[in-house]
Amino acid sequence: MVAYVLRLRAALLLGAVRGTPGQTARVVAGFVVVAAAVAAACWALLTLRTAQADVVLAVTVLGGSAVTLGFALAPLVGGATDQLDPRRFALLGMPPLRLAGALALAALLSVPTLALAVVAICAAVVWSAHGVPVAAAIFGVVLGVTTCVLVAHVSMALTSLFLRERRSRELSGLFVLAILVVVVPVGVFLASLEWRGSVPTQLEEAVGVLGGTPLGAAWAYPGLLASGDPSAPVGALVAVATIAVLAVLWVWAVRHALTTTERPLAVRERGGLGWFAVAPGTPGGSIAARSLVYWLRDSRYLVNVIVIPIAALLTTVPLLIAGVPAEYVALVPVPFIALFLGWLPHNDIAYDSTAVWMHIASGVRGFSDRVGRLIPVLLIGLPTLAVAIPIAISQHGRWAVLPAMVGVCGSLFLCGLGLSSIASAAAPYAVSRPGESPFQQPQRTRANGAIAQTLVMLGAIALSAPALWWAWLALTGDIGAADLALWGGLGVGAAVLLVGIGVGSVVFERRGGRIMEFAEST
Repeated sequence: MVAYVLRLRAALLLGAVRGTPGQTARVVAGFVVVAAAVAAACWALLTLRTAQADVVLAVTVLGGSAVTLGFALAPLVGGATDQLDPRRFALLGMPPLRLAGALALAALLSVPTLALAVVAICAAVVWSAHGVPVAAAIFGVVLGVTTCVLVAHVSMALTSLFLRERRSRELSGLFVLAILVVVVPVGVFLASLEWRGSVPTQLEEAVGVLGGTPLGAAWAYPGLLASGDPSAPVGALVAVATIAVLAVLWVWAVRHALTTTERPLAVRERGGLGWFAVAPGTPGGSIAARSLVYWLRDSRYLVNVIVIPIAALLTTVPLLIAGVPAEYVALVPVPFIALFLGWLPHNDIAYDSTAVWMHIASGVRGFSDRVGRLIPVLLIGLPTLAVAIPIAISQHGRWAVLPAMVGVCGSLFLCGLGLSSIASAAAPYAVSRPGESPFQQPQRTRANGAIAQTLVMLGAIALSAPALWWAWLALTGDIGAADLALWGGLGVGAAVLLVGIGVGSVVFERRGGRIMEFAEST
């Protein structure tokens, strides 16, 4: 039976190449890209044969941990169907344990696994050049590749249990966005470090921690032997225990797949719902889904989002002309971006036009309305700030002020959202109607629009004054104030956001009739 599964795996690989001309071209192009990437990785690793052992350890542990995490997250993000799904072999009557072993062995005949094996063998060659016994280097390769194969299969099995196989592109986009929020700042931080032939002190602790976790234990084992670290046997035990746990989970997943009847999915009924299929089936989730559709498709929202980074960058021009050092100017645009992002939803009800009647007529609670409208801004603002803040700090050159920058931006952003939740229900003002040019603004007979805009922006700045002051102290020499700016800014911002949502909820419920009159009259 094992031979049958292996032949089936090989047939599937050959079938991917022998498809239609278009499919064959795409598969061949993918193979070429993978081969080029593997060749580049192997060349880079082999150049480390003359490097110091701690440098090789840092590279292999960080790279191996990232690859292992990628094998775990790929099924979650991609949602691809497993060609060797255990349910496809249910009619063969194989015992779950035997089938799990055969499928795990067949998983070695895959392009990602073969590519990883080639790179891992090059890493073993490098460690052998540093005096590691060949048997230990091969043992590390086996541990690393086996961990990646099992974690991919376990992740794919768990994903098929808890997520739909035909997931929407919106859900996959959220997964990719979450990964970028982590990967980009880490990449910016690593790119800003100066190695100069040795491991930066900022990475030594990170490498030590990863080397003791399931992600990097297998990849750290040869390096710990090369450096004579007494914790090398412990790392090997962690790697072996990880493989054992993953093997147990994989056998359980195979047994569950063979003995459980899947509930039929109504794909056609849920197809085409977009964000409504992703959001929770609650009033707040429905409002969030509708708001996301507006924010991503309505030109009025898109123009406001695009203008923010441009306006923030323009603030640097007069500072540079005035002679302010560039390392200080680099810190200016990001707080402006945070302020404007928090200010954006201050008039969100007006952009609904007459569609706001759905909220009021259906008796939606004010809390659901306020929270649902903030979800799009959070999904746009948090990734933007997570990427922009490390870039600004890298241009500044002092990573010690990173906590202060996070506190300032968090305070400005969250305070703006809290005040906007009140202003959008208490003082909406007329804007261009749906379908009209976003640069065409209607005539206004009252000044409540200008007052609402000003109060939200100035209020966010005033409430963020403590964080701004502590950040200034950290920037001018008292680096201990950076932690005060971080926790003080986030604390004030979270408090203002919660109070703003609560007050805005009450205002929305009590002014439902006035809001309807406003929507009809404008």
